[in-house]
Amino acid sequence: MRKAINSTMRRYRWALSFSLLLLLLLPVLVAAAPLAERRVLENGLTLLVRSSPALPIVTIKATVQAGSLWESKERAGLANLTALLLTRGTTTRTAAQIDESVDFIGASLSSSAGRDFSEVDLTLLKKDIPQGLALLADVLLHPAFEQGEIARKAQELRAALRKRQEDPSEVAEEAFNELVFGSHPYGRPLEGSDASLAAITRDEIMGFHRDHYTPERIVVTVVGDVDRSEITNQIRAVLGSWPKGKGTVKRATEPAPLQEKIVVKKVDRRLAQANIILGHQGIRRDNPDFYALTVMNYILGGGGFSSRLVERIREQKGWAYDVSSQFAPGLERGSFQVALQTKNDTAGPAVREVVRELQRIREQGVTDQELADAKAYLIGSFPLRLDTNAKLAGLISVVEYYKLGLDYADRYRTLIEGVSKEDILRVARTYLRPEGYVLVVVADQAKAALSE
Repeated sequence: MRKAINSTMRRYRWALSFSLLLLLLLPVLVAAAPLAERRVLENGLTLLVRSSPALPIVTIKATVQAGSLWESKERAGLANLTALLLTRGTTTRTAAQIDESVDFIGASLSSSAGRDFSEVDLTLLKKDIPQGLALLADVLLHPAFEQGEIARKAQELRAALRKRQEDPSEVAEEAFNELVFGSHPYGRPLEGSDASLAAITRDEIMGFHRDHYTPERIVVTVVGDVDRSEITNQIRAVLGSWPKGKGTVKRATEPAPLQEKIVVKKVDRRLAQANIILGHQGIRRDNPDFYALTVMNYILGGGGFSSRLVERIREQKGWAYDVSSQFAPGLERGSFQVALQTKNDTAGPAVREVVRELQRIREQGVTDQELADAKAYLIGSFPLRLDTNAKLAGLISVVEYYKLGLDYADRYRTLIEGVSKEDILRVARTYLRPEGYVLVVVADQAKAALSE
């Protein structure tokens, strides 16, 4: 009885606190429409500007269609290596000179790659925009890809790959992705492998940059204390003469669907705790069921202490300190996974409880209170994604890249509020597969109570 009362009170406090948060931050949410002013320059470059004059700080993000989806299996890691090398020297500046120029104006400049896109990020003071844009344009248009820098960066990546094998959670994640996605880019490490990194040549890096880093494949997002017309002219001055690409490039499409069966991968390590991932393929980001799945997943395992998996496996059973679930959608079908760590001897029982919770939400759906609490949190916490220039630039870039519409901030509340219990039951039955999943367990297998 006491546990039921405590559970009810906890849910009440969550709903109340985030309802209050929503009321306090509602003006921010309303002001977020549209998220930015959009303009396509003459060379095809998409420019998004959000004027935010509260602080004299400006964030500029260049998002490029150049993630690992555009590389071959034999050259895995090419997209990541190309992106990382952008700031390590240009035809007119060495890596050290770039670092010195960035430090001199107190800015930050970085480049990175992901599975769906690559990015170059610049944050600086308003007064230093001309110098900063000159640096940004230089690393985007004129990277040198000097052989010594290539060798150094490849060596760093190989060392990082070896280091990752010491982390059981990373080992589990890598094995899970490989089983779920196979030879698809989503199924391999972003950094590639020892073999693929050794095979990548400077000519291939230059070719990848030439083919993929073109203005019509780039979104430049500017957020901060800027005048829209002025920053547009400044961007046009440094990037407007960038010529369009000369052809089309191919990328990987949907991963091959999984068979409806249970696949178990055991990795034996001398560990006190088992690291477990259970899941399967999920959805694309443009799937209209994304919002119903967001609410469903919050109730299942994405809502922290208010989620069913935490309530059952941590609070009631005491088997895990942390357990969570998530959908990771992308340009192609991403993954759904439940991840947890537990003692070796409770690995089997914990896995069975996870499967039971997947079955339960498919069979019984959710309660009115669970649905109300989930909506209150998801709507109430949304403005926190807009409270810094960096967060706002990231959101705007993602919204544009996945073609979600610049009215996304306004529509988000309506989309979440519109999710019904029937929607939850429908998407749970459609997208959760307790009868066919991939299970990876990194543990001391002699002690792990795991039955297949």
